[in-house]
Amino acid sequence: MSNPGEADATPITSTAQLAAYIAAGCKPPAAFMIGTEHEKFGFRWDGLAPPPYAPRGIRAILEGLAAHQAATPILDRGQPIGLKLRQGEISLEPGGQFELSGEAVGTLHETQDELTQHFAALREIAAPLGIGFAPLGFHPVATRAAMPWMPKSRYAIMRDYMPKVGNLGLDMMLRTCTVQVNLDYASEEDMVRKLRIGLCLQPLATALFANSPFTEGKPNGFLSMRGEVWRDTDPDRTGIPASFFEDGFGFERYVEWLLDVPMYFIRRQGMYLDLAGRSFRDFMAGRLPEAGGEPATVGDFADHMTTVFTDVRLKRFLEMRGADAGSPAMMLAQSALWVGLLYEPAALAAAAALIARHPWQDFASLRDVVPRLALAAPWQKGTLRDLAREVLEIAAGGLAARGRKNNAGEDERIYLAPLQAIAEGAPTAAEHWLERFRGPWGGDVRPIFKEAMV
Repeated sequence: MSNPGEADATPITSTAQLAAYIAAGCKPPAAFMIGTEHEKFGFRWDGLAPPPYAPRGIRAILEGLAAHQAATPILDRGQPIGLKLRQGEISLEPGGQFELSGEAVGTLHETQDELTQHFAALREIAAPLGIGFAPLGFHPVATRAAMPWMPKSRYAIMRDYMPKVGNLGLDMMLRTCTVQVNLDYASEEDMVRKLRIGLCLQPLATALFANSPFTEGKPNGFLSMRGEVWRDTDPDRTGIPASFFEDGFGFERYVEWLLDVPMYFIRRQGMYLDLAGRSFRDFMAGRLPEAGGEPATVGDFADHMTTVFTDVRLKRFLEMRGADAGSPAMMLAQSALWVGLLYEPAALAAAAALIARHPWQDFASLRDVVPRLALAAPWQKGTLRDLAREVLEIAAGGLAARGRKNNAGEDERIYLAPLQAIAEGAPTAAEHWLERFRGPWGGDVRPIFKEAMV
């Protein structure tokens, strides 16, 4: 989850003002960028336990990276909970999952360079502490109680609130990792089209990137336990909202929806005020005595935007959020999939035509089955693997049309290779790990840490 930003103290006067705040993110297509974010679990080489914040844990890694990369620590009540890098940021998920929020770049080749540099720096700092990192969708060994809590104030508020609205929200916070790509839009119309394509195809992404078949050392019956967790986290702020597909949906209608998503907090003088479950609409109208008479600001709204977890999240850009964390090759593949589908006009039109062939509810219903079945989930007269092939063909065409080549003369289609193999019948990451568990590992899940380590 994101680090605290600099709050905009402008008072809110209307929903139109908030819609204009989001619309300010519109860019000309020539300025479209790619931002890749990913999370990974830390583990101690000796015993595989998740590292604590301190001593000789997550805080020490943050401090080491700050010195190594001339980064600026981000503090919460005097304790480092993230870093501002020269390019991008590092933040902490509640259980110490390490997140790189990459710099917005122009090509996937630059994303590859960024990931390579990040993992090299992280290994250099973490290795002397006896800590490694593994990107997996759900923690394969640790119980919820065994996971540490990071000293990030907003997490204390969420920790108290989550059990009131779902059964697995604390697992989402502590025991899941994801990879996502952040993409731009040119206009309100472009945003709506990309948002709807992204929402319809997120269940397919969950299937392709399924990488969480173990819980507490045993197969859990799912290929994406992370996907299952999101089905029982908080229905007010997750999933695929029906209103996003209604006629007339756009920036202002999104604001109206968001105002009725229950709040978590507001920030004042560097402190978090717990307003969990309260209405932002009431806050705007001055009807929340718990807010201490504080007027609602644009900065409060920007914070509130970060507390919704729909399968695609709209901010001043779009966040594709359906995939389990995976290997660096799969991280790149996730970004390549969505860039290929959404950034070239012909591919975007083809993707829009594809989802228009079916009611959006057909795609949304896949959320209930892909955590267990992944690409074997039924789809029309076949399985989801059939849809994967069609979608990947569109994405490959979009990347070819972009024509962004590396020094070897290869365009960005090279990053789709892992997904194309899976679509043609290769195992998902989850299926691969299950094969290892039943074969060479002899029923012991612990070797996954060494084999998945980045």
